[in-house]
Amino acid sequence: MGEDIQKHSVHTLVFRSLKRTHDMFLSEEGSLPPLDPKAVSAWRSSKAKDTYGPIVELVKKQQEIAKKTGLPTNYPGGPLALTNKSEQDVETSQTLALMPSGTVGGHQMPQSTANVSAVGIPGYASGGPTHNSTQSLITRKAPTMPKPQWHPPWKLCRVISGHIGWVRCVAVDPTNEWFCTGSADRVIKIWDLASGRLKLSLTGHVSTVRALQVSPRHPYLFSAGEDRQVKCWDLEYNKVAISLSIYYVIRHYHGHLSAVYSMALHPTIDVLVTCGRDSTARVWDMRTKANIHTLTGHTNTVASVVCQAAEPQIITSSHDSTIRLWDLAAGKSMATLTNHKKSVRAVAMHPNLYKAYDLFHYKYMFASASPDNIKQWKCPEGKFIQNLSGHNAILNCLAINADNVMVSGADNGSLHFWDFKTGYNFQRSQAPVQPGSMDSEAGVFAMAFDHSGSRLITAEADKTIKIYKEDDEANEETHPINWKPDLLKRRRY
Repeated sequence: MGEDIQKHSVHTLVFRSLKRTHDMFLSEEGSLPPLDPKAVSAWRSSKAKDTYGPIVELVKKQQEIAKKTGLPTNYPGGPLALTNKSEQDVETSQTLALMPSGTVGGHQMPQSTANVSAVGIPGYASGGPTHNSTQSLITRKAPTMPKPQWHPPWKLCRVISGHIGWVRCVAVDPTNEWFCTGSADRVIKIWDLASGRLKLSLTGHVSTVRALQVSPRHPYLFSAGEDRQVKCWDLEYNKVAISLSIYYVIRHYHGHLSAVYSMALHPTIDVLVTCGRDSTARVWDMRTKANIHTLTGHTNTVASVVCQAAEPQIITSSHDSTIRLWDLAAGKSMATLTNHKKSVRAVAMHPNLYKAYDLFHYKYMFASASPDNIKQWKCPEGKFIQNLSGHNAILNCLAINADNVMVSGADNGSLHFWDFKTGYNFQRSQAPVQPGSMDSEAGVFAMAFDHSGSRLITAEADKTIKIYKEDDEANEETHPINWKPDLLKRRRY
């Protein structure tokens, strides 16, 4: 037996096994019990009723009307043509009668089809097409992509150095006078937005600072980091303490079990939302430090969180490749968006929340960034709008301004500028590394527009902060839109 196996290949042995199995079952087929005639009959009658039932019902109805009216069933248009007959139906019937035999609508029909009574065809019960069927025959133009809005190109205008580690987060003051950055050097630095000069350094974290938020309703600065700490800084006190180079933390929010990666402030109520590597997002009462809700459901690191006044009030994205919309009152997930195939590291809301656009018919939208593509969504149900493809890198951050400019930043230092309404990529640039750094240190970790939307601040891996602004000398003639009207892209979920 062993010698026989060695003589033949594996394929031969497999085919032999298949043949034996086939012969075994085929030989037993004759010994199977016969089919039940009643069951076969019931199956055939059920199939016939499904297939021909509507036609049989129509014929019966014609016969009933023929008995009442005394007209034969082969009357042109059938007896049904005389019921509820209007002047328009009469004109249509006369038009069809004047056409040569075998034509409908001026088109030649096969002889076998031309002699079929129009009664059995939906929409031809009155001898001609109904209004709805006529509309369906109207030629419709293929949908086309609307022309994108022209945006001036963006250029680098300032590079700020000061941190001695990767710059991981950035936030802008509501008064638009200063901005703050957090770094792997565990220091929070506050910079003058106009001049780029350092105003204050805050120390207190014992690991990388990963998230910053400045409250528009209170003089508070919130920070979070990989040390699991969430801190609230009193800015009024620190204004006085600038000359003394000291800091003052008024609250700590304890509860995260691992690094905190992102945070967001609710725009209308005193609520802070943080998320991180423990796969949860936590909702805090800003004043009492109480953990109101722990939003669980993600199965991996929650990388980004945003808040808004309308539903859903909290949106999170995760490395488990999902986006979740949360009901703040109940502390439960309203919807889970699973369209992305890779980790979703960034989510950004459009700042014009309640401005309606003709293109999408939406009131407020948000975008999410992943290595597969950028996706746009419509609130409140999380309806998918479109894909923005082309930024083929690990995307770390997104920013959108009120002029419909969206920017995506990646691990390789690339920046892509998009027209938010149409998804047109109008500019691509590469962030230059500062002298003395390797090209591999090019990476954009975070970004934010100032409140005027005219300056873009990026936090990068070469330990610098870069500020971009629109090119004032550019116009539509010097930088035309390289756009060709094309068929609207199909939505790829």
